[in-house]
Amino acid sequence: MYRRLLAPALFRAEPEWIHDRAIRLAERVGRVPAIASYCAPTDASLVTDVAGLRMATPIGLGAGFDKNARAVPALASLGFGHVEVGSIAARPSDGNPRPRLFRLPEDEAIVVYYGVPNEGADRVAQRLANRRRTATLGINIVNTNHGIDAPPSTEDEVIADYLTSTRILQPHADYLCLNLSCPNTHDGQGFFHQPHRLAMLIDGLREVGIEKPLLLKVAPFPDLRAMETFLQAVAPAEFVSGFSVNLPAGKPPGLRASAAELPGAVSGRPAAAAANRTIRELYRSIDPERHVIVGSGGVFTAEDAYAKIRLGASLVQLLTALVYRGPTVARAINRELPKLLRRDGFTRVADAVGTDARG
Repeated sequence: MYRRLLAPALFRAEPEWIHDRAIRLAERVGRVPAIASYCAPTDASLVTDVAGLRMATPIGLGAGFDKNARAVPALASLGFGHVEVGSIAARPSDGNPRPRLFRLPEDEAIVVYYGVPNEGADRVAQRLANRRRTATLGINIVNTNHGIDAPPSTEDEVIADYLTSTRILQPHADYLCLNLSCPNTHDGQGFFHQPHRLAMLIDGLREVGIEKPLLLKVAPFPDLRAMETFLQAVAPAEFVSGFSVNLPAGKPPGLRASAAELPGAVSGRPAAAAANRTIRELYRSIDPERHVIVGSGGVFTAEDAYAKIRLGASLVQLLTALVYRGPTVARAINRELPKLLRRDGFTRVADAVGTDARG
């Protein structure tokens, strides 16, 4: 019904306007027990333990939908095992100028050029201070975007920004995810390609004292050498629990819609190939007993999620699928994923992780 009736009506309106109204509605409604019961994952094979956290399903909502943690109870009731909010920076930011969100229906994709607008770490921490625990809550942290006309931040300023947000938000998170590769801000494109900057960040995080599982969000690497350099730089950080795969900057090949002139990165179906390649390469290079991988990019169905699991992802996030498949997409995936596991002889998600990346 959503795809046939509601989506065509919603798609007549400006994308960011619809997104804002959806968050306002979810914030106002909160957790609805009937919806939570209808969407709840119930199959024991989906229960996933990652970095000391137990989740009812590996399927989660990625950062970017609820930028300021306004609607966590409502979103958690849609069948997600975890909800990641943000990205959130040390200081408030308006992000990039509008328009900054564009639909590509022919590709089941969205072009995102938000530039991480957010209310800042202090305001979000206040909002989360008395939250009721529902699904596992991740908080995605990014460097403040001072605007497209502002000069690039210095190394020390960028590192200090991440550390400030980490101090403020860590008490309110079940896990943290540091976004090292935002494709829509000039400070987020390639800043941490230089190993000494990663070392600076790691030293600072060690001084802060990391008490929650911490993930590093990375874009697809240009080649294996770049990935190996990154992993070597991260190796001394005993508090890093794993890696989350971000969107690549620019436009992937093969888009059916004309998007060359649109600013921003592409999420949805076209992001799947680069994401899957990165998941496989990361899994082959890490110690799975020490680090986990969170996969995203083009997840619309149980088959999409299962492919990422078999390539090495312990958790799988979606976002664009909410736009094109509607609010029950996680429920649909949670109903079908156990069938795929049983078909291939697996009794739990963990048994399938990385089976297509080995050898």
